Amino acid sequence: MKKKVNLGKRFFVVALTIILTVIIYAYGFTVTKVNLAETKSEKRQEQLIRIIRALAKPDIIEYEQTEVNVELPILVPCTNTEITVPIADHLGPYMEMDKGCAESQEIVHIQGYNFAPNMVGFLSFIPPSGVVLSLGRFTPDVNGNFEIDVKIPKGRESAEPQTIRAVTRTNVGNPRFTSTAKDTWDKIVETVFLALLATTLGTLLAIPLSFFAARNLMENMKSPIMGVSLGLIIMPIGFILGGMGAKYADILAKILMRTPWIAFFVILAGIWIVFRLLKWSLPQVELQKPPLSIRLLRILAMFFCAFISIYVLFLIAYTTINIGTWLEVKLGVVAFLGKFVTDLGEILNLLIVVLAALGGLASFNSIAGNIGRIIDRKGDKKITLPLRYLLSTLSGAVVGILLGAGVNWLYQINNPTMVYLIPGIVGGLIGTVIAFTTRKTGIIPIGMVIYYVSRTIANALRSIEALIMAIIFVVWVGLGPFAGALALSLHTVAALIKLYSEQVESIMEGPIEAVKATGANQLQTIIYAVIPQITVPYISFTMYRWDINVRMSTIIGFAGGGGIGFLLQQNINLLNYRAASVQMLAIAIVVASMDYISSKLREKVI
Repeated sequence: MKKKVNLGKRFFVVALTIILTVIIYAYGFTVTKVNLAETKSEKRQEQLIRIIRALAKPDIIEYEQTEVNVELPILVPCTNTEITVPIADHLGPYMEMDKGCAESQEIVHIQGYNFAPNMVGFLSFIPPSGVVLSLGRFTPDVNGNFEIDVKIPKGRESAEPQTIRAVTRTNVGNPRFTSTAKDTWDKIVETVFLALLATTLGTLLAIPLSFFAARNLMENMKSPIMGVSLGLIIMPIGFILGGMGAKYADILAKILMRTPWIAFFVILAGIWIVFRLLKWSLPQVELQKPPLSIRLLRILAMFFCAFISIYVLFLIAYTTINIGTWLEVKLGVVAFLGKFVTDLGEILNLLIVVLAALGGLASFNSIAGNIGRIIDRKGDKKITLPLRYLLSTLSGAVVGILLGAGVNWLYQINNPTMVYLIPGIVGGLIGTVIAFTTRKTGIIPIGMVIYYVSRTIANALRSIEALIMAIIFVVWVGLGPFAGALALSLHTVAALIKLYSEQVESIMEGPIEAVKATGANQLQTIIYAVIPQITVPYISFTMYRWDINVRMSTIIGFAGGGGIGFLLQQNINLLNYRAASVQMLAIAIVVASMDYISSKLREKVI
């Protein structure tokens, strides 16, 4: 039986929808202040036509020019005084006027003879002050003659004779690139490499972080709450010890660098020691579980390896800086290669302390987490259950205190109760609630926590325009392309995390299940089952992001972030639209070229 259609109700819904749509768009027109009457203004139309014509004539090619000035005296206003009009040389360009005087805003008729045919000239009014007032343009015919009516400017009365000047310019010699074209070339090259560095740095950071923001990889990652709690409690200690170890290693490295040749041999010896200790501490195959003493020795060996590695990295950084400084002096024309080597050493030197602190954090968190899992699995339930509540409460308090300290650094509250006590109590209560809700299993979905935190941070960064980031980095590192590269790098990380993680979430589950069936851990699953499926789209996303960064650099330049946007902003502010057209054309050519190159690269990879 067919369902009866209520035509009246359907008509009412459609009519209501149309009315609401009209109201929404009407309000939108009001909010955006649509003014169609303004578009009909002759002044607006003239300005628009002038800008479009200027943009259609990019200032790329120029000629050496010869300039011809022809002047005609005039009295404004008319008086009994007579002026002497010089006798015209009829062999060269000259002008005649219907009378030798005029009133303010009176229209006079001017005739010109023997000018360069078909060359645009400019008429100007020159008062005694010397200010040049434009009267208009003229174009001589094939015989070099022209006629034009011009209006005398208002308020330019003077007892002294004034001048009407005609200026023509004739091209001579061969064409050459304008200074605008040369500046544009320099800045577009700067823009391309600015975008390249930003894309490279952003990609290197976004690739590993994207796996944390992929739901299908994180949703099955679960850990005992006791292990997570103990790891969170110990984690700050590892961070502090890692940073302190890096500082001591830095001091020792600076002492050894007083004799560089010894430092070179120490680097080689350090690499050999680290390799041998790692091989002993992480055996590939063990027939039986080693005793506790051996396992403790291996842990100590790993920490010793970490310190030696940090020490060797500092030696490598300072050696690289010294080599780069020497190359800057010796290489001459290509001294920028030495500067590049020096910068690499400086970057490594800056990163070592951060990496050491993060490494200490991860190491202590891992060790504490393993200890917590062992206690939770093998301990007496009568003891582990209260201990689980205690550790969860303490870990929540630690996290709350750390967050409070971060807020205090940002806002400078400097109130211990507000900064430490209240956040610690709130964090402890949250930890207790989590322990209570997971009391039956003792397992928390740590992967989903990481997933939501990663997504939230990436979304927050992506919501901030790169222009705002550029303003902040300009304050930190100064005006120039380096600030722009840092701003685009941060925005690139946030954008690529979203694109990369969504690609990971859309891969086939079959290879992942097959690899996990062999007993592979999470890292091995990513390497052998995930990465082969995402290589091609990752390359495509990266190239597309480079394309975006080139275009975004035009806006970055408005905030002092370097690149071609700086020139574009200057020329637009100066109403020099022909020069601005050159920069716009350069951006279009570069973007089109990069699109062609990226398509060819995808063809090769696929």
